[in-house]
Amino acid sequence: MSEQLEAARAGFTRRAWEDAYTRLAAVEERTGLDAQDLVRLAESAYLTGRHGAAEDAWSQAHEAFRDRGEVAAAVRCAFWLGLVLLTDLGAQARGGGWMSRAQRLLDDHGPDDCAEHGYLLLPAALAELNDGDPGVAHDLFGEAAAIGTRFEEADVTAIGRLGQGQALIRQGESERGLALLDEVMVGVESGRVSTIAAGLVYCAVIHACQQTFDVARAQQWTISLSGWCAAQPDLVPYRRECLVHRSELAALRGDWATAVAHAQHACDASGDLPGSAAGMAHYQRAELHRLRGEHDDAAAAFARAADHGRDPQPGLALLRLDQGRTDAAAAAIRRVLAQTDSRVPPIVEEASAPRSRADLLAAATEIMLAADDHEAAAAAADELAAIAEDLHTPLVEAAAARARGAVLLAEEQAGAALDALSDARARWGQLDAPYETARTRVLLARALRELGDADTAAIELDAARKVFEDLGATPALGRLEGLEASTSPAAAAGLTPRELQVVRLVAEGRTNREIADALVISDKTVARHLHNVFTKLDLPNRSAATAFAYEHDLV
Repeated sequence: MSEQLEAARAGFTRRAWEDAYTRLAAVEERTGLDAQDLVRLAESAYLTGRHGAAEDAWSQAHEAFRDRGEVAAAVRCAFWLGLVLLTDLGAQARGGGWMSRAQRLLDDHGPDDCAEHGYLLLPAALAELNDGDPGVAHDLFGEAAAIGTRFEEADVTAIGRLGQGQALIRQGESERGLALLDEVMVGVESGRVSTIAAGLVYCAVIHACQQTFDVARAQQWTISLSGWCAAQPDLVPYRRECLVHRSELAALRGDWATAVAHAQHACDASGDLPGSAAGMAHYQRAELHRLRGEHDDAAAAFARAADHGRDPQPGLALLRLDQGRTDAAAAAIRRVLAQTDSRVPPIVEEASAPRSRADLLAAATEIMLAADDHEAAAAAADELAAIAEDLHTPLVEAAAARARGAVLLAEEQAGAALDALSDARARWGQLDAPYETARTRVLLARALRELGDADTAAIELDAARKVFEDLGATPALGRLEGLEASTSPAAAAGLTPRELQVVRLVAEGRTNREIADALVISDKTVARHLHNVFTKLDLPNRSAATAFAYEHDLV
């Protein structure tokens, strides 16, 4: 057992968490562990996803230190157990109970001046950050960080400064807040912060970057988190968050295959574990299903996200829009907008809340235009523009420009819409976001058509179609084809969207068999569509249909 214990301690030092846990658990079962080794058991259990074992070990360590009169160490055990219960498992009652126990023990038996006073400022600061006054939270976090610096406690210093940065962002001072978070990350990368604290900081910083739509920062710190996780293969808690963030970035860059793989791995890693990471993972998977037109899978994944505490909006409302259930989509987005406060800066940390007010507003603009509620769409676009002006980040500026252009287009102001949508297309292009760029090009093509520039409009639509086809963005492709069909000479002659597809493929020189394979229909159905085309367009044969297609820019 002595050799086993030494090997366990060595594994813990080199961050081999599975090996450390297995050996420590074996020694605990055979002979028991002292208080410090119980702490190692608790941390390695937590880091390998064994939440029940971690809670038991921290509780035992707390009791052991308290019985030996080591108040500071007992307080610290209670703090970490309480923090994990509060922030990772969502167990508010138990987590709050452990924090209260730690505070009472420190008040009754602890020294007046020690690092643990800094640790125990953090729960109150977190409560103010989430549900109270961010200015008060900033001051409390700052006091905790100062205590950590004085006692050279890297963990409390890092978490305190992290909280200060989050509080600044909540107060609308995104630039100052993100700069402070960068400073915190430099400290984490130096290796002085414990693994649990480092993981909390990584995830919170990347979350803040995404909430402020700072894609460049999010990508930088996600790459760093990926390397940190890769160096600890047994790590469970933060790997899920890392996979979700990597999926989100891959989706934005147009690598949907990688995005799907990361999202699925994050869901698999989450299993039935509670906490916000599982909700994030299932929501991201739902969004990818939605974008690819897999409606049933998307609905099921949104439901799983809700089960894990993640509000399924605005993604679920956009899914209903894709399904043609415009009234349901509008009702859902109106409800969620009414429940969020437009006066609060668009940074929301709670797992149960939508990603941000800005996301809701972008979705609301699209949904309200589809519902012919132009007034509500314009209001959403205006508020989104105000957020973009405050944040000054490329992604939200691109979203705001597109929303403004869509509203102007609906109001038949094609010239102004063209300017806004050209700006949006350029911004999405700078972000290397092909799907969002293609969506913007569709709107841009509509504006160009309204202004009589059919040739340039066709170029924009062709570019968008290629992106949608490459990505497998079925709903977007269907909307594009519907737009083309509704404004083409073929549509004027009464051709359906499917008949228009057949004409295009005939013009490409495809045989009936090849057309059937491409459209996943029978040869007989292709022949029927061709007969309808010849009748409606008064054409004698395939050659005439091909000539018609080229004359009217259908290919």
